[in-house]
Amino acid sequence: MTTSDDARTVFLLAHTGRPAAVRSAELVVRGLLAHGIGVRVLAEEAADLPLPAEVERVEKETPCGGVMDGCELLVVLGGDGTLLRGAEFSRASGVPMLGVNLGRIGFLAEAERDDLDQVVDRVVARDYEVEERMTLDVVVRDNGDTVHTDWALNEASVEKAARERVLEVVIEVDGRPVSGFGGDGVVCATPTGSTAYAFSAGGPVVWPEVEALLMVPISAHALFAKPLVTAPDSVLAVELRHHTQPGVLWCDGRRSTALLPGSRVEVRRGGAPVRLARLHHAPFTDRLVAKFALPVAGWRGAGH
Repeated sequence: MTTSDDARTVFLLAHTGRPAAVRSAELVVRGLLAHGIGVRVLAEEAADLPLPAEVERVEKETPCGGVMDGCELLVVLGGDGTLLRGAEFSRASGVPMLGVNLGRIGFLAEAERDDLDQVVDRVVARDYEVEERMTLDVVVRDNGDTVHTDWALNEASVEKAARERVLEVVIEVDGRPVSGFGGDGVVCATPTGSTAYAFSAGGPVVWPEVEALLMVPISAHALFAKPLVTAPDSVLAVELRHHTQPGVLWCDGRRSTALLPGSRVEVRRGGAPVRLARLHHAPFTDRLVAKFALPVAGWRGAGH
C-alpha cells in the first residue's frame, strides 16, 4: 500500500451498463477527489461515466495489472460479474480490491450501494484490512502437451458443449482415478467459489478461511458422483473420454476454451492470490445468512 499521502491514487472499475453503477461512480469519484485522492479509470469506460477532468484515463494493457501501477486500492462497482472482472486486475497487480455490490448476491463485495459514503470515508482513512483468497491455476493438456493455461478465483468448470448430449469424464485426485460418469460436467472450486457455481451444483459451503479444493459433479449419472473436498495442495484432474463429445472449460464464467475428446484439465492451487479489502469484521456465518436470507428466526444462542 502507498505510504505517502501526497500521491494517493485509487483505481475505479464500474459496470457502466448499470445506471446505478454510473451514479455510484460519480459519488465515489467526487468524494475521493474532495479529499485529495487521485482517481484512475479505463479510457474505454470514461466516456460512459460523468467524470471531472482531473480523473486520470488509461488505456487497458496486457496483462491488465499494468494499468494499476502506483494505485493503492481497486474499487469495483457492480454485480458478481463485474467483481470477477475486477479480480483479474487485482490478481495481476497485487492491488487489493474493494467491491461495492450493485447486483443480487455479491459474495465478493464488502459494501452495498447504501454504504458509499462510508466506503469513501474508510478509503480516505485507510481504515480497512486486506485478506488473501486462494485461486486456481488451470492447465489443459492434449496428448500430454500443454495447449492452454488459465486461472480462476471462484471455479474452473468442465462442461458439455452440446446441450442434447452428456459429457463422459473420469475424475482424478493426486494422480489416482476416483470415478467416471456421464453428465453435464464437473466444477473445481475454491472456498471462495463454494457459494457460486459449486453451490448451485449441490456442493458444500466452505468457510473462506478453510484451505481446501472442491470437486463437484454436475448432474452426473452415476452411483458415486458426490462432491469432494480435498487438501489445498491436491491436484485435481478431469479427463474427457476419447469417445465423448467435445467440451468447454470455463474459468469464473468469464473465459472459455474448447476441449476436444481425450483432453485433460488439471487444477491446482494458484500461485498468485486475489487480495480483498475488508471493511467489516462480521463472521462469514452472518454474511451467509444475510446474502441468502436464511431463516434463523427462533435462534436463542448458547446463553439461553
